[in-house]
Amino acid sequence: MQQIVCISTSNWYGIPTRKQQVMGRIKDAEILYFEPPVTLIAPMKDKDASARLSAYKEGGTKPMSNITVYAMPPVLPFYNKHRFINKINQKRLATFVRSRMKEHGFEDPVLWVYHPSSVDAVDHIPHSALVYDCVDRHSGYPGFINPAVVNKMEAELAAKCDVVFATAKGLFDTLSQYNKNTFLIPNGANYELFSRVDDPALPIPDDLFTIRKPVLGFTGALQECINYDFVAYAAKRRPDWSFVFIGSPLPGVDLSVLSGLPNVHLLGRKNYKDVVNYLAYFDVCLNIFKPGDLSKDVSPLKFYEYLATGKPIVSTPQPEQVLEYSDVVYIASTPEEFVEKCSEAISERSNWHTKRRRELGKASSWDSRVSEMRQILSNCDVF
Repeated sequence: MQQIVCISTSNWYGIPTRKQQVMGRIKDAEILYFEPPVTLIAPMKDKDASARLSAYKEGGTKPMSNITVYAMPPVLPFYNKHRFINKINQKRLATFVRSRMKEHGFEDPVLWVYHPSSVDAVDHIPHSALVYDCVDRHSGYPGFINPAVVNKMEAELAAKCDVVFATAKGLFDTLSQYNKNTFLIPNGANYELFSRVDDPALPIPDDLFTIRKPVLGFTGALQECINYDFVAYAAKRRPDWSFVFIGSPLPGVDLSVLSGLPNVHLLGRKNYKDVVNYLAYFDVCLNIFKPGDLSKDVSPLKFYEYLATGKPIVSTPQPEQVLEYSDVVYIASTPEEFVEKCSEAISERSNWHTKRRRELGKASSWDSRVSEMRQILSNCDVF
């Protein structure tokens, strides 16, 4: 079997992201999946991080027969600000990866990475080919980060690679400057799951029973780049509409603009497979981002999941890729326009729009995305 070492930025057992969706569909390879390390000071901000400090000592787990998941050892903080710290961290992480590779008989696997910081590890890990799958503008994140340091690491990493994937055009435009084998592959959807919204057997979640329709819903992590101001504006002007958020706020995200609004409901994070039950109850799906570097270059999974449902979607012009779907998506650039487009979406009665969105959702399925990625890897002699 082909061997892959995946150094990820997502824990396997969290909400499935691109990393799990892609790796989980490469059935003919043995995969070692390394979860992201926590920093030694992470428990100061998040008590749940304490358990992650020693998780690497517990051995691997097997979510699938061909995949073994390992936690990484903790690392020094501020590695996105100071390159010398990153080099110390990555050398230690590479040692850990090599030890797990030896246990599994890996010699020259495909090394598949997801973060610019891995640039200082790849030369310490034997590999037959190097793949960078870029899913975000990593230098655009807030916190302890020096954008110039992160951008330099990313440029060096891309130049080393055999293949680079990018989820958004802005990322592609940047990375293709450093590597001619750069390919635009947006995120996708679990079409089989989210196209089930019309299944009469789906239960209505208990926490939706008291929420009156129409429901305009959002799913996914509540990040700083989400445009909560649009929702607050619309909620005040249309008290007969209900706004529902499915997802947990990331640390430091300010949701005060939504507080005290009786028709805004923050229902928290749900089991991934239960999200379809909530989407089934939505009348309109919301894809709303503030302008900025992160939102410009994001490829939101939720957008493709919304398409798979066939339900009306109201979106901001960010990220730019939604503009490709303007014939079936309601796009709003101002708070006033947001209210107007939500009203149009609620009133939509077009079977053509529903059918077309589902067709686009199916074309954006993870099976389709991974098939395209594998063809590219084959053409580039990666595997």
